[in-house]
Amino acid sequence: MMSTLTLAIDMENGEEINEVCAGCHGEYAQGGKEGEYPRLAGMPSAFLTKQLHLFRDRSRPNLAMVEYVDHRQMPDNDIQDIAHYLEQIVLPTKLPPVDETAPDFNAYERLLASKQLMQIPRAPGNIDVGKKRYRKECGSCHGREGWGNVEKAVPMLAGQYTNYLWRQVKKYREKIRIHDEDAPDDELLSEFSDQELTDIFAYLSTVDD
Repeated sequence: MMSTLTLAIDMENGEEINEVCAGCHGEYAQGGKEGEYPRLAGMPSAFLTKQLHLFRDRSRPNLAMVEYVDHRQMPDNDIQDIAHYLEQIVLPTKLPPVDETAPDFNAYERLLASKQLMQIPRAPGNIDVGKKRYRKECGSCHGREGWGNVEKAVPMLAGQYTNYLWRQVKKYREKIRIHDEDAPDDELLSEFSDQELTDIFAYLSTVDD
């Protein structure tokens, strides 16, 4: 397999590929249907590249992805292009204040900006308890506030749909996904109780407030 390091990044190609991805993941890669499709915007490109290779190689089962990620439809250069395109998408959580009576106010631009807004709905649980546990158990890898780590290819947890996070926990616990490939017998997710995870997800759902 050709190393992605040898390939030039084509952001225009990534944008074109995203038009296909948008059918499920949204125009701005914001995900949809309450987490049936996860947010991809802002995810580390190296993480996305790895997941697409896993989908393509059938190492990460996902029926919805099968028809889009075979070697013919998703060669290495396309994987790299879409991964880098998605990484650079920024989804604001708030609109900056404006004076709608100002002569240079542009209502259309304001409307377009509002379509890119994304805030995860508040999840049930004890936010304070979840915050403490998250920072103790998860923050060293996923970032103090859950926004991931681009350099280390660690995905964000904040800004992600809670329902999606719960589905991934189930897959990790059932070994459908591996949490730490360097330690495939890692039982980290199984060591958390459902209540502990509920509290952590409650905290993460507030980070983008």
